[in-house]
This record gives sequence, C-alpha cells and structure tokens, in this order.
Amino acid sequence: MSDTPQITDSHCHLDFPDFEGQLDTIVANAAAAGVTRMVTICTRLRNEPQVRAIAEAHPSVFYAAGTHPMSAAEEPLATVDQLVALARHPKFVGIGETGLDYHYNAESAEIQQVSLRIHIAAARETGLPLIIHARDADDDMARILAEEYRQGAYSCVMHCFSSSAELARAALDLGFYLSMSGIAAFPRSQELRDIFAAAPVDRILVETDAPYLAPPPHRGRRNEPAYAAHTARVGAGVFGMEYPEFAARTQANFDRLFTRAALRKAA
Repeated sequence: MSDTPQITDSHCHLDFPDFEGQLDTIVANAAAAGVTRMVTICTRLRNEPQVRAIAEAHPSVFYAAGTHPMSAAEEPLATVDQLVALARHPKFVGIGETGLDYHYNAESAEIQQVSLRIHIAAARETGLPLIIHARDADDDMARILAEEYRQGAYSCVMHCFSSSAELARAALDLGFYLSMSGIAAFPRSQELRDIFAAAPVDRILVETDAPYLAPPPHRGRRNEPAYAAHTARVGAGVFGMEYPEFAARTQANFDRLFTRAALRKAA
C-alpha cells in the first residue's frame, strides 16, 4: 500500500463533458495522488442515471443528486419523495447540490428558496447530508438553514465555501461543515483562509469542484480530483498541521458526515 496520505474529494462533477472518455485515467490519477474516494454530484435530476452509472462503474466513486440553484427555474421542481427514492441506492451519499445563487440568478430567488427547502426536507428524512451551494445570498441562506433546523435537525456541508465569516459562523453554529476548494489555495484568498483558520478543524472537508477552480499550480486549467491534494496541503498550512495529520482529520470528518460512504469503506 502507498505511503501517500489518503484524502477524499468530497465534491466533483465527473459526468461533465470535460471528462468524457477519460474517467479511468482520472480515477487512476486521483489514486496516485492519494485521493482514494470521490463524490460526483448530479446537478439536474434528469442526469441522475448517467451520474449513478459512473459511481456504479468505479468502486472509489460515490454520488449525490439534486437541483443546482442556477437551474432551479429551468428544471421541474424536485419532490421530497423523488429525492428519497433516489437515496435508496447504496452509493448515493448526499442530497444536492442545492442552495442559493443570487450572483447570476437573483431573479429566481423565490423558486431557489422553495427548492432548497425541499432538499432540506429530503436530507432530514433520509439522514443523508445536505450539500449546499451559496453565492451572494448569505442573509437568506443563514436564515433558511436556521429556520429549517428548528423544524428538525439535519446535517450539511457548505460546499466550495467562499462566503462571509458571518455565514461560516452561522453554519458552524448549526453543526455543519465547511469544504475547502481550490479557491482557498489562490494567492489572493488570504481572507478566506483566515475564515477557515477560525473554524474547528473537525468541521473541514476538501474538494475540487472539478472541472472548475483548479488550485495552483494548475490554476486556469481543467481541474480533476487528483488536485484535491494541492488544496489539502494548503489546508494543512492554514491549520498549522503536517499534511498527513490534516489528511487524516479530513478523512475522519468526511466519514462522520458521509456515513453511508464510511460504512461502505469499512465493509
């Protein structure tokens, strides 16, 4: 077995055209970098069969499904029953991504909020973690997450976190997790790194959001799960830890949140 510390890319999009015909190589590259698990995310429920097939074909790949907030006005509104039914698959590990994005889609804020609440209800019913996308919607996001939590507890990760310190604190106060993407490794992201540094290390995940947001030294090129290792090394520095220790902590965090993936690994 390799001595390379193991980590998990908690959020990528392996069904996107950027990876067409290359998945065996992409998964092998990840394994060589110590990225031994990946969660590939379905952003439109009509694409769920293709995303599921990727997870079924690769032992190291798990999947989640939901309606991305930027698609909420274009796609049929998901139902709780629909999401719960999808969650019966043994490699289905999370609900989403869902959330709020007012940067490009502020005009669909109302339907985004309805969609978000549906996904929260499904996360609550299934016991699987909610996967949140948040951009330029901090106040509404914090309010809805807290309102819904008062209606019944659920677990959650703030994927690709790059929002305010206030939203980070609101999420952490609810027991949620923050995920570090390549953005946290960009040279001009010191303010974001400071937000992560103020968080408990036992609430931190790492991800790529591949094919987007490649960290240095690959910035500006297509991202892939192997590059989560670059972000994780930056994360180790943020928390003043050696890389193997930080990798182990993020693995434990992932297992605690994504319990279905952890059980499969144990089996």
